[in-house]
Amino acid sequence: MLDIRLKDISLDSILELVKTRNPEQTEFHQAVHEVMETLVPFINENEKYQSFGLIERLLEPDRSIQFRVPWEDKDGNYRVNRGYRVQFSSALGPYKGGLRFHPSVNLSIIKFLAFEQTFKNSLTGLPLGGGKGGSDFSPRDKTDGEIMRFCQSFMNELYRYVSQDTDVPAGDIGVGEREVGYMFGQYKRLTAEFTGVITGKGLAYGGSKVRTQSTGYGLLYFVNEILNNGHGSIEGKTVVISGSGNVAQFACEKAIDLGAKVVAMSDSNGAIYDKDGINAEKLEFIKHLKNVKRGRIKEYAEKYNCEYKEVNPWNVDCDVALPCAAENEITEKEAKQLVKNNVICVAEGANMPCTVKAIKILQESGVIYAPGKASNAGGVAVSGLEMTQNANRLSWSFDVVDERLVKIMQRIHKKCVKYGTNGDSVNYLKGANIAGFIKVADAMLAQGHV
Repeated sequence: MLDIRLKDISLDSILELVKTRNPEQTEFHQAVHEVMETLVPFINENEKYQSFGLIERLLEPDRSIQFRVPWEDKDGNYRVNRGYRVQFSSALGPYKGGLRFHPSVNLSIIKFLAFEQTFKNSLTGLPLGGGKGGSDFSPRDKTDGEIMRFCQSFMNELYRYVSQDTDVPAGDIGVGEREVGYMFGQYKRLTAEFTGVITGKGLAYGGSKVRTQSTGYGLLYFVNEILNNGHGSIEGKTVVISGSGNVAQFACEKAIDLGAKVVAMSDSNGAIYDKDGINAEKLEFIKHLKNVKRGRIKEYAEKYNCEYKEVNPWNVDCDVALPCAAENEITEKEAKQLVKNNVICVAEGANMPCTVKAIKILQESGVIYAPGKASNAGGVAVSGLEMTQNANRLSWSFDVVDERLVKIMQRIHKKCVKYGTNGDSVNYLKGANIAGFIKVADAMLAQGHV
């Protein structure tokens, strides 16, 4: 029998354990590496976290669920996709995390997202465990009927594992208000219950105001806290954003509101550079272009006569860079380019957009790096607030929810500063990982060997 126990509390030993148990799950390996590199020294300095198999338990999800999703396309053909739900940790509350519909989805990606979600949810201070799910189905180019049939089939299996007190999914890439509505409707049919089993719902049936804006807004609230901590403020800063979807759009909107100058956005084909800045009117064009026309960002360049290149946006001079597009979009090459362009702060709007090597380059060059588990926690924070409203049959105003979001992001920033301060600087990665870990680990220890 292969001995795959943790030999000692070291990064190498932990990575060996994870890779042996989870071969070929490269995204999960990367997520564990990023977290454990900063946690290992802290754990070795705190004896109470070294016993009861805490690390092994923390690295293994409570359960990983995989199921088939058969559905009928517009031509009457039956097709089958894979569905996933990884319930990683319920130490702090019901599992909470989004559903991603994208061809790249596999077990490794869902496990990495669920692992990260556990720490992210801990940082919010809300009673939320960590989970994630999704399917390798792509809504792109599908009819509404096809998407509805897929979502209903997906929920036909998922409903067995979710409830308002057990596991509360939400949207993610490829899952917006339309998809959430179809899944919620099917859950209601199957259970005869109208509960807050899923967040990101429409405002007409239990959704929360600010939910659409929350990840992008929260990102800017966090960045503003960073810059206010000895680097001026976001006002007057030049900002570059990757992506042009929901998170990128509302990050741009809030950056404009706070007085920053956004000069670049992108999509999977290329990036625009508008030296005059993207104002509110131009942003409305992008929103219509992407949300209604399903067009490409190149059309912005054609309309406003600005520069467009089939490259990423990181070769532009900027003070703040906000990767809001995809995993590992900033590698060593892009990190070096950002350093060369005198970037002050890189804050993640997407999940794990920076590679481990890119993070090292940024930090060693004195660039402030804000990990997604802290900087993009606004989305799950407002999802948690939606759960509270649903449980109490309440509906809060936009201003009330937005004010609570601001306070949550400020609290997350304070936690990062508390555990990440080293002399005159703050290691936000270290601070976020340790702060998120402490709450989860203390809850696990208090609840016994489970």
